Amino acid sequence: MALQLLVNILVLASIYALLGSGYVLIYRVSRLFNLAHGELMMFGAYLLLTTGSMFHHDPLVAVPLALVLSLALGILVYFGLMRWMTGENALAAMLMTIALGIFLRGIVVLFWSASQQYPGSQLGWGNPPIALPGGARISSASLALIVTAVVVFIALYLFLRLTAYGIRMRAAGQNALLAAQRGIGLHGMFALAWAISTLTGGAVGMLLSLDSGVDNTMAIIGLKAFPAVLVGGLDSLLGVILGALIVAAAEVTIIQYVNPLLSDVVPFFLLLAVLAVRPWGLLGSREQLDRV
Repeated sequence: MALQLLVNILVLASIYALLGSGYVLIYRVSRLFNLAHGELMMFGAYLLLTTGSMFHHDPLVAVPLALVLSLALGILVYFGLMRWMTGENALAAMLMTIALGIFLRGIVVLFWSASQQYPGSQLGWGNPPIALPGGARISSASLALIVTAVVVFIALYLFLRLTAYGIRMRAAGQNALLAAQRGIGLHGMFALAWAISTLTGGAVGMLLSLDSGVDNTMAIIGLKAFPAVLVGGLDSLLGVILGALIVAAAEVTIIQYVNPLLSDVVPFFLLLAVLAVRPWGLLGSREQLDRV
């Protein structure tokens, strides 16, 4: 039982951490709260549903294509919408992301309907369970979520620390004016942040849809991941991991031992508790809070 509880915590923490990395990346680069992140995640799942129907039982084509389309969607969102909010009031830009989320939910209902659908059936994916030592079990999609979270965070760390584009993104986030004066194209860096964020979010949506299907309520998961980001620290990728583990552990424990109906309340209760003591998050920078 204890091992199964740990597995459930790791799966949920992986979901929150992956989604949280998208929140942090966009905020660190452009100082913007993307409140449409859950909808972009959901849209990734529907992109997989579409590519799965186009390339029936051919996941080696459908999955990479859906990921590429998610990446392109992030670039399209920035250049088609968010670019025009650069330099504008932060509240106005945040409201724009809310409008974007509403628009994406409308697109989903219009083109795919509001009913539950299963991309796995299009791909011939049975999502077989995997037996673990100690009697614990995990679905193949859930295991893929954990592996994806590990790979993404290692890749993001190496990208931001060791590559030219990663260093430019960090420079744009720390001082946009100075970065522009040094010849860094800010719009390119902002678009790259949106692209990576949408790609990782879309990957979460795709894996969740392979595990339990997709409908237009999936976007709520993106909202539940936001407390994990703020608990860990809005400008810290390491903080996101810590916040995701704390929130997931509390939520799974409440579901297991108290009442599953309280699961949606737990993340926000933890958020209030942490922010009351440390408003910038457990591993966040106090200077970032002052800038907000």
